[in-house]
Amino acid sequence: MLQPFFLALSFLTRIPVPDLGKLDAPDFARAALFYPLVGLLIGGLLCLPALLFPHASPLLLAAILTVFWAAITGGLHLDGLADSADAWLGGFGDAEKTQRILKDPLVGAAGVIAIVGVLLLKFAALAVLLEHQQWQVIGFAPLLGRTLILLLFVTTPYVREGGLASAVTAHLDHYAAGWLSATIIGASWLVSGSGLAGALLGFWLLRRLMLQRLQGCTGDTAGASVEIGEMFWLVGAALMLS
Repeated sequence: MLQPFFLALSFLTRIPVPDLGKLDAPDFARAALFYPLVGLLIGGLLCLPALLFPHASPLLLAAILTVFWAAITGGLHLDGLADSADAWLGGFGDAEKTQRILKDPLVGAAGVIAIVGVLLLKFAALAVLLEHQQWQVIGFAPLLGRTLILLLFVTTPYVREGGLASAVTAHLDHYAAGWLSATIIGASWLVSGSGLAGALLGFWLLRRLMLQRLQGCTGDTAGASVEIGEMFWLVGAALMLS
């Protein structure tokens, strides 16, 4: 059971893991079921700055958390967000052109704006939540964000051949992933109903755009769903406290 978890951890974060040996395509699919657990670990790590700097102002602590959060993942999901924004703006509704831009490693203006916008909204929401000591909401955000990857793969066709995400979707246990997603989404309602409403709204809008432009999802758009889901969760919860 440890190999799938460590594989998920190595894929979604920059946290060092033991040597995993030879891996096959089904291993990546099994690891996907551990994405929410990796999110839970990230949520726990986000509590460390509060322990280290208990008297820091909410604004400063929110800035530290925003940077620390991105550093844990190595900007993996932010990169997917930027690529998706560039592709959707530059693709002009052409699926082939959109796919071509998604594969381009360079980041354009739309990608930069998307990253800045998401990080700014995360920072502002974190400041509000920290002011009200809503640590459970903050800690739950990475868990829900990575659950949305499973929900996306279960409900949306994958449209790109090759790559790790292709191996995941080809061998993923949809029954287990569906039940796991439903359980975590149900639990998130108990943490913040307004946060969940925001996250599901963001997921629905993003998925709708994927189907319109690509007729499905890719690894980049899965990364975008994490960032959009986390941001909408935090903002939805914070709005009820403002």
